[in-house]
Amino acid sequence: MLNILYSAAETHFENGPGAYNINTIMYKIFLTLAILCFFNFLPVIGQTELAQITVNAGPYDRNDIVVQASLDGLNLDIANSTLVLVEVIKGKETITKAALVIDDGHKLIWRITGKTPAGTVKKYSLRSQNSRDAEAANPVSIDRLGNNLLVRYGDKNILQYNFDEAPVPKGASPLFRRGGFIHPLWTPKGEVLTRIQPPDHYHHMGLWNPWTHTEYNGKIIDFWNLIKGEGTVKPVSVTSITENPYYAGFKVLHDHVDLNGVTADGFLVILKEKWDVKVWDAGPDFRVIDFVSTFNNVTDSVFTIKEYRYQGFGLRATEKWNDGTAKIITSDGKDKSTGNGTRARWCDINGESVAGTSGVVFMTNPSNYNFPEPIRIWPTGTNGKVEDVFFNFNPAMDRDWVIKPHQNYQLRYRMLLYDGSVSVEQVERLWRDYAYPPAVSVVPVQK
Repeated sequence: MLNILYSAAETHFENGPGAYNINTIMYKIFLTLAILCFFNFLPVIGQTELAQITVNAGPYDRNDIVVQASLDGLNLDIANSTLVLVEVIKGKETITKAALVIDDGHKLIWRITGKTPAGTVKKYSLRSQNSRDAEAANPVSIDRLGNNLLVRYGDKNILQYNFDEAPVPKGASPLFRRGGFIHPLWTPKGEVLTRIQPPDHYHHMGLWNPWTHTEYNGKIIDFWNLIKGEGTVKPVSVTSITENPYYAGFKVLHDHVDLNGVTADGFLVILKEKWDVKVWDAGPDFRVIDFVSTFNNVTDSVFTIKEYRYQGFGLRATEKWNDGTAKIITSDGKDKSTGNGTRARWCDINGESVAGTSGVVFMTNPSNYNFPEPIRIWPTGTNGKVEDVFFNFNPAMDRDWVIKPHQNYQLRYRMLLYDGSVSVEQVERLWRDYAYPPAVSVVPVQK
């Protein structure tokens, strides 16, 4: 902003009558100093302090970390004022670029650039000023394709959420009709990492989240293996779409339906599930996607997700990948031949691509049930050694999970998409930032 104003001032004088002289030069020096002084004191002119915000890096070193603070409870006049975030370092004040986001409440989001050592405490003053700034550009956007949603970074595709049912393959049972899944999932250079309805498993749907072995009122229901005709997952509505300078996101509602539990209103809905998907602006070389599933047993009876080897949030990977073209490494150093059934904080899956190598890292969150969850990986030699890359986090692999009536349950995951390679050290740092972000406190200023 200073450069723009200074350039404008120069242009004004250079286009004026007459050549340069000592008076003109002295005037320009005076004007420059005046502008510098103006911006030095800008944070305190015409502004009202709302809160003091503290960010504690905690026990980990941070690097280019995005933080967010809840502003719920503050007296905000969004229609007539702009929020200004000012970092205070040894009495010196610097304006920090931040964005107010209205998404499940009011949040302020900003990026702390560069390296922030463990134990660092940063202090900010949140202020309002009686003016409205121009809206910032949104690097990540969402386009509607009929009922489906396409998320993009500039002109590059990132993912498509499919509300509509995918047509069943020729000759396949209509039971395989299924909506409510993500496919394609693209890397920054355009490699598609997902696959749907492969001939060996018509019910595999890119990125999806059904339960396999469940019990309700003494009856076993399978929502994963659609051919059984016991259960399925049906998308109900897109409840919101959000775009802001830091991320674009959407929320959708799914029903987990007992196909044999007919009621007066139709099939019996046992679970109502909300997907909350956020795609962050991570620059041109990476994609960062947060996936949150919140589900509620809307019946009056207990619903149990029974112990079973595969179920939950899963990936069926591109047909290009197999034992010879793909690699898997987990946070505990396990690979495709040793990782199945082990626990992991994260899992890096990569293989041959148009970019040479591309991949996706799945990360789990400490708030999840049975963290760190066991993982299902198709071991080396599965599926005839062809098109055999499958992964899922399964919190109910080794124990039952009782879902009580009318209570919310939640699972949180993050995905990192990349081309080339990422190191174990990079992934571990990114996982720590996700699992244990800096602590943020907001203290309202008393009037």
